[in-house]
Amino acid sequence: MNLRASNLIKNTIVFVKEQLKDAEGGHDWFHIERVYKNSLLIAKTEECNLEVVSLGALLHDIADSKFHGGDEEVGPNVARTFLKSQQVEKDVIEHVVKIIENISFKGGHENQKFTSKELDIVQDADRLDAIGAIGIARAFNYGGFKNRTMYNPEIAPDLNMTKEEYKKSTAPTINHFYEKLLLLKNRMNTATGVNIAAQRHEFMEVYLKQFYDEWNGLL
Repeated sequence: MNLRASNLIKNTIVFVKEQLKDAEGGHDWFHIERVYKNSLLIAKTEECNLEVVSLGALLHDIADSKFHGGDEEVGPNVARTFLKSQQVEKDVIEHVVKIIENISFKGGHENQKFTSKELDIVQDADRLDAIGAIGIARAFNYGGFKNRTMYNPEIAPDLNMTKEEYKKSTAPTINHFYEKLLLLKNRMNTATGVNIAAQRHEFMEVYLKQFYDEWNGLL
């Protein structure tokens, strides 16, 4: 990476840290940092534009719609304004914005409107942070943030929610495993993502068995 690109990444990191200094624990700078590191790891095995991957990873959650009244335009607009201030090429800006617009799970029933190898990489990295040990911690952290019940045996997971129903769901946190987290293993885009996801998925299955055994007084 040349000096200009290196300075751009440094400036972006400073910007993201400042923007997310008061963010919820599962969507804070440390989440961004993990996704960034995983993106770089996956990118080693893929033909891609590393600058786009890096910027996409660092800016993918710069203004998550969950914390902005469901407005999906805030994040792309904040990213575009920042990248313009850094004199980034127009085609790079638009590619990064498309990554931000298309990275989310959104209930899993939305057709992705844009595809690229760079999006594949950042999307896998983001999904990896939603599963495994950290994914479990993030799920319960967000559930607590929204004052949701951990588990209610009388409320079954809903696998057929629309995008809007998914966004507005107040279901118990355990339901989120079935409505999203356990589905991600089969939605990875890259070989590296598939391999890492398999191990993290297995950990979640072990965790859920332990959870239910403890809940039901079997352990």
